Amino acid sequence: MQLLQNAFNILSTRSPPGIILSLATVFLQNGEFKSAYIHEFIGTLLMVFFTFSAGKWIGENSLPVAWIAHAFGVVAADYIGGGPHVNPGVTLSMFALGKCSYTEAYVRIAGAMAGGLFAFPIFRGFSSTFGLTPLGGPGFLLDEDDEDIHLKVSAAFFSEMSATFLLLMAIYFLNWELNFGKYHYWIKQPLTAVAIRYLIEVFPSAGPAMNPMLGTTWAVFSSDGNYPSDAEHYWIYWAGPFVGATLASFVYVIYAGGTFFGATVPFGPIKDSAKASSAIPATSEE
Repeated sequence: MQLLQNAFNILSTRSPPGIILSLATVFLQNGEFKSAYIHEFIGTLLMVFFTFSAGKWIGENSLPVAWIAHAFGVVAADYIGGGPHVNPGVTLSMFALGKCSYTEAYVRIAGAMAGGLFAFPIFRGFSSTFGLTPLGGPGFLLDEDDEDIHLKVSAAFFSEMSATFLLLMAIYFLNWELNFGKYHYWIKQPLTAVAIRYLIEVFPSAGPAMNPMLGTTWAVFSSDGNYPSDAEHYWIYWAGPFVGATLASFVYVIYAGGTFFGATVPFGPIKDSAKASSAIPATSEE
């Protein structure tokens, strides 16, 4: 028992905080969602590498080049990583829409968090070794002496909520409502990247992260391994995106039908009503 305790203490001090608990989720339900965990872990590493390097390592002095590099990064991370969520807000929405079970959602979030906890230290070493500009991340600095602190926190909350809501609406329609035929993936994924980049420019209040994993793992990395102790961080980077994801899921169910956290809604779907209306033949008056 003492040997196990010593091993645990060594791993705890030499690994990112919380990584052991994250790895433990791989074995839930006899490892049924191990592949989902791996996809999220690898996908997050790739996403941070490919998208955070845009504007830092690639296109530092050219906005168009940075945008193109970011779009390439979004496509590459998704394609190579096997289509991971890499975003707890997206995972919550997929659970709300019945696209994954609660356990799968839990494992996916744990995998994404692990990927983020490893990604930032790895790429700090990469940038230091090759003399590159250090990667940045989403952040929201609070000044305790600021009289408008509550107003700023509220603005950051609504910024993250709104950005996540719009991001998910873009994901729904680009993936499920629009059909680009044979080249669907290669068209919808760059368009998703454009949507993400646009939202980054429009909602800068808290980074933006539009992703609880990025907000928290960057905060852990930038504070030398400590999780944020202020409630405002979790209100902005977790509650905000989760509220936005929940609202987006509800709106999409009203539009397209389906269930919302396993229950039907008392109105909609709008899409089916519109199809039914268009199918009714017009009558002419004699």
